Amino acid sequence: MSTSYKDIVGQLRSAFPAPVSDRLHDAYFVFSCLRALDQVDALKSAAPMLGTPVTLDYEAARARRVDESPMTLEAVTSELVQYLSGMFIWGHPRAQINVVPPPTIPSIIGGLLPSIYNPNLVSDESSRQVSIAEVEAIAMTAGLVGYDPSIADGVFTFGGTGTLMYAGKIGLEKAVPGVRQQGLREPAVLVCSDRAHYANLTVANWLGLGEAQVVKVPSTDDNQIRIDAYTRELTALVDAGARIACIVATMGTTDAFGLDDLAAMVRVRDELVQSRGLDYVPHVHADAVIGWAWSVFNDYDFDGNPLGFRHRTVRALAGTARRIRHLGLADSLGIDYHKTGFTPYVSSAVIVKDGRDLARLARREEDTPYIFQSGERHPGKFTIETSRAGSGPLAALANLRLFGRQGLQSLLGHLVAIAEELREQLEGHPSTTVLNGDNFGPVTLFRVYPEGVDTFAMPEQERRDPAFRDQLLAHNAYNRRVFELIQADALQGVGVVISLTDCYRETDYGEPIVALKSYILSPFSDEAQVHAVLDSIAKARRAIAAGA
Repeated sequence: MSTSYKDIVGQLRSAFPAPVSDRLHDAYFVFSCLRALDQVDALKSAAPMLGTPVTLDYEAARARRVDESPMTLEAVTSELVQYLSGMFIWGHPRAQINVVPPPTIPSIIGGLLPSIYNPNLVSDESSRQVSIAEVEAIAMTAGLVGYDPSIADGVFTFGGTGTLMYAGKIGLEKAVPGVRQQGLREPAVLVCSDRAHYANLTVANWLGLGEAQVVKVPSTDDNQIRIDAYTRELTALVDAGARIACIVATMGTTDAFGLDDLAAMVRVRDELVQSRGLDYVPHVHADAVIGWAWSVFNDYDFDGNPLGFRHRTVRALAGTARRIRHLGLADSLGIDYHKTGFTPYVSSAVIVKDGRDLARLARREEDTPYIFQSGERHPGKFTIETSRAGSGPLAALANLRLFGRQGLQSLLGHLVAIAEELREQLEGHPSTTVLNGDNFGPVTLFRVYPEGVDTFAMPEQERRDPAFRDQLLAHNAYNRRVFELIQADALQGVGVVISLTDCYRETDYGEPIVALKSYILSPFSDEAQVHAVLDSIAKARRAIAAGA
């Protein structure tokens, strides 16, 4: 005799949080969470990895099917924990792979609580005070970067690409009025540097501009947009009658932490609007998903240095602050709290200087007859998403409250100090050279060379002189091999976890320059992890010399 559906539902009820206070059921929920955490903790060791290395078997994954009968909560939980085995631990000081920070405990709780009660930020009628948390996080960040929080507004979205998409769409509505209703009737361009994130191409694609309409302006050796080239390009575009959907200033490039001169970019835009009598003002967006956090240094006394950073660190922090302090000039900002704000994925927000810009995206009320029937705040009238979780705002708010200005200053200063220590060691070693020495963030790009190479002269010769093409390509291959050996060790839970970029920059003759990358974002990092990087490089060089 088959089991009655009522019996099955009765069994499944225990797998849901109780909707009313039930001490026994609530204790079971808490115990289930703690049991899962215990099982995850059992995967930890001294290595920067949970559990043991795992071969990813996608064929077996495609063969999985839904079972006929329910599983127990305990069985499902144990199975879920195993999916973390082989995962790098971003909070480990030897994990320096990319701009992926460890989340704080309060931000994890901020992500967990909405997962239990499922608020939807489409409207405050379905999110209640979680909607307040979104407004608070936006206002706090707006004030931090130099906006007037009483005028600015914003929403959390699906990531850094999402923040760019909002900016591009707002800018497109300014440049080509009515495009929301009538579609794109004439070409429009997006302007950024050649070091800008590839998300600019994604946005141009998805907005229907076309990737060919992304105008990439050359950058300087320190990875910021060349203002002379930007001025010429923008002037030529305007004089040719092109409509400019968005100008993107990159405030912390992903690879090298390059910082565009936002103030100069806005000034050139304003001068062109006035001198050419434009009938619109091209939208300037600051892609500050990484660099925004350095806004905490806007009012820091670098001369007095009250937090006691060492001199080289003060110089690096001040070098970043000189650009970041101008964020308030941008028409909109992209913020990733899950990068330099230390929250779990996904916690991203787009913030506009003038909240009225969001109305340019609004749908007609008659198109949404079944929602927005009560309450005051209804972001779903203009957001690209209808369903928006409350985890991003609560996680961001948790860390803004946890850190305060001094906490984030101290944390960022510590990470930069350790990165500077790594650079000092790499610069002092005869086989390595730092490529982004003029950038000031926690990321270090460097190249490793075989024995006997003059690392003082070779990097510049490789970059400038076509006669060194063969050496460049050989050294590119050498660095890829170094990375492969370090990565192989990392996948076994030993050594360090770093990353590689296939094209840090192009040479003057068009070849990519391969670089290794250390991105230090763990608050547990110290000088010992600097030596771990050097030890891993030395081990890889020895293996290559021995024919590995």
